[in-house]
Amino acid sequence: MKLLERHDTGAVARLCLNAPDRLNALSDAMLAALQDQLDALAQDRDIRVVVISGAGRAFCAGHDLREMQAARQAADGGAAAFADLFARCARVMTGITTLPQVVIAQVHGIATAAGCQLVASCDMAVAAEGTRFGVNGVNIGLFCSTPMVALTRNIPRKAAFEMLTTGRLIEAPEAQALGLVNRVVPPDALAAETLALAQTVAAKLGAAVRIGKSAFYAQADLPLDQAYAHAGAVMAENMSWRDTEEGIAAFLEKRRPDWQG
Repeated sequence: MKLLERHDTGAVARLCLNAPDRLNALSDAMLAALQDQLDALAQDRDIRVVVISGAGRAFCAGHDLREMQAARQAADGGAAAFADLFARCARVMTGITTLPQVVIAQVHGIATAAGCQLVASCDMAVAAEGTRFGVNGVNIGLFCSTPMVALTRNIPRKAAFEMLTTGRLIEAPEAQALGLVNRVVPPDALAAETLALAQTVAAKLGAAVRIGKSAFYAQADLPLDQAYAHAGAVMAENMSWRDTEEGIAAFLEKRRPDWQG
């Protein structure tokens, strides 16, 4: 049994966190497995969308607290291990954002602490009814500082600050209203609805979605004039492509485009 299972359906790669006995915690091994897959996917031009899900009764409960407690036994009290852990976790989270493919979280059960961070790091998210989200480390005396980075880039600041300081879990409809997830669906429809969204995106011109994802994140933190300058340059490059010319012609001629990319 693999800790991280991968199954491809056409141009969609499905990654499943497979440690249900630990609520799919982001252990050292799980982070390494995720990093390996992200590195491989970054070079895979046949895959256009990635779906991340969790096995068992939860999506992901965050970091592995048992491993973190064991690290305290080192001579430095775990300082080096913790710095390394959070650096590797940050690399996985930023790797999702910089991955050429669109990444969709398929969420059920709970997504807490670094598990909520994982959802927030994905480009989109579909949640089952009944799913709960939280950055609840404060309840055990550990402020979710690294999950905060992704969360505050998804939802309004005051809502994020309340979650971070109270440890309150929010239900899926509230998560959707705040912008943490795109859709909330019945549990028995979660996999199908997520795959349908993934296949819709995968059917678009892959090169256009790749350049668009990169531009989306690049412009988000720029001043308005710089954002327009960056986006204009990207759009001009996109317009120069043969497949874009073909797409426009096909639209005007009311036919399917003959894309080569």
